Amino acid sequence: MTGRESSVLVFVLTLSALVAFAGNSVLCRLALGVRAIDAYSFTAVRLGSGALALLLLNIWREPLRVSVKGSWRGAFFLVLYALPFSLAYVQLDAGIGALLLFAVVQLTMIGSGLRSGERPLPLEWLGFVGALGGLVYLVFPGLTAPHPIGAALMIVAGIGWGGYSIIGKTAGDPGSVTARNFQRAALLVLPAAVLAWPWLSLSVRGVLLATTSGVLASGLGYTAWYAALKSLPVTRAALVQLSVPVIAAAGGVIFLGEALTVRLISASAVILGSVVLAIAARHTKGSGR
Repeated sequence: MTGRESSVLVFVLTLSALVAFAGNSVLCRLALGVRAIDAYSFTAVRLGSGALALLLLNIWREPLRVSVKGSWRGAFFLVLYALPFSLAYVQLDAGIGALLLFAVVQLTMIGSGLRSGERPLPLEWLGFVGALGGLVYLVFPGLTAPHPIGAALMIVAGIGWGGYSIIGKTAGDPGSVTARNFQRAALLVLPAAVLAWPWLSLSVRGVLLATTSGVLASGLGYTAWYAALKSLPVTRAALVQLSVPVIAAAGGVIFLGEALTVRLISASAVILGSVVLAIAARHTKGSGR
């Protein structure tokens, strides 16, 4: 594969993963916003369906090989993200939830990148600040003092997702690793679902939304993300995820009937422009060597 073909593949994988991340937010809002399912059941069905789908996919890919990859550490970070994420959205609106989640993810991953020796360029720092500022501008009209427990849960979710992404840099085959992480995570979340039994609430619609989140937006989306992470510096991986709220907002307009406002268009332009600026800065430096 040529360098150009490799770059195109990384772009497609990254874009697919970001769309999947945004899809999770939309599906979670659809399910939990109308109480079609409780947060514990949503998480359990999401992880369980993702684990089953990836297991069947890996059996189809390599029927004679038993995968032993993945790790309990990866599964722990996956649950540390998925369960608090669902619980937080019961108490937070989408705007403050997105701001907290992706701000913490960014800080977690940039901190890890700096510790490992990555040094963003000045224009990359400008891109980080610009994208985060655009995100604040996007959600600012709905910002109020957040529910303290909901805010704490979303901060934990951000740390969990940042940790899961960092682990992906050194993971093995994306398909096998993601499948085993999901299988282990499904087991880890079961005790929480059992303890929450008196508060569980299920409906056909809620289960279908959680399954769609698990199979498509989580299982396949996270596999694409782990594949893309092989070629992305940690700091850049943190940066591009700030485009997810923009994609989620577009999904809200298309699938949830939300309004397309001047603020949404302006904030999206600022966020995406800042991401492009930061990526172009690194690419220009690399081309000039």
